Amino acid sequence: MPAPRPIVFLSDFGLGNEWVGLCHAVMSGISPQCPIVDLSHLVRPLEVGSGALLLADSMPYISEQAVVLAVVDPTVGKDREIAIETGSGRHLVGPDNGLLSLAWDAAGGIRSAVELTSPEIVRRPHSEAFRAPDTLCPAAAALAGGAPIAELGSELDPATLAVVEMAAPEIEPGKITCEVIDFNRFGNVHLNVRPADLEAAGLDGETTITIEAVSGAAEAKRGSTYADFAAGEYGVLVDPRGWLTIVRGNPASALDGLGLSIAAPVWLRRASGGS
Repeated sequence: MPAPRPIVFLSDFGLGNEWVGLCHAVMSGISPQCPIVDLSHLVRPLEVGSGALLLADSMPYISEQAVVLAVVDPTVGKDREIAIETGSGRHLVGPDNGLLSLAWDAAGGIRSAVELTSPEIVRRPHSEAFRAPDTLCPAAAALAGGAPIAELGSELDPATLAVVEMAAPEIEPGKITCEVIDFNRFGNVHLNVRPADLEAAGLDGETTITIEAVSGAAEAKRGSTYADFAAGEYGVLVDPRGWLTIVRGNPASALDGLGLSIAAPVWLRRASGGS
């Protein structure tokens, strides 16, 4: 008998309704021995790209044995529902809309993929508007309980699966043109910039960086933690997910102060008084 595997669950369902609980109830009923870990249910509604990014960034923290269930599905019932076995042996379950794509890249690519079609696993949905408890949840629970992926449905060509494309920053000496890829409830803004990009632009040794946006600009001090910045002061640091992040000393919001939103362009430059 295979050892029970945890199910790591991500969605945009929120916490103000019964949806998460219903999914838990279904999975626990099928594989009661498998613990369920709620990664997040506060992905911004319908934002597939944001969910895909969070899922991929979380992979280093997730057990290799875990089954990952992700549900951010703006067109419920339109896209195929799939399960993926990655090159590292992880299993991912979710809609075929790109939500899983950054995660499978982070986990060694695709070893095999199936569409969830097996009548032995998936059920006829009680509601086409809320399919997860009858399709995705039984599949995740079956995998966690030891079922092989081939039992879940018909094989798919990985080349036919939807993917999310991450924009790359444009790097020049002393300048990076980038964009907002995410933000959190504290108004901290994540950019598609890694520490290696700062180094490539020659900005890694700067103590201050000029941030320019369409709606405003600021001089931001480099730091490593939020305590490095005075109230209202702009700063940049690398967050736990490895992205360069614009912050302001509590309780101010960098998001509001610079008038930023998802995909908004941002320019990083060497500050005139920087070192």
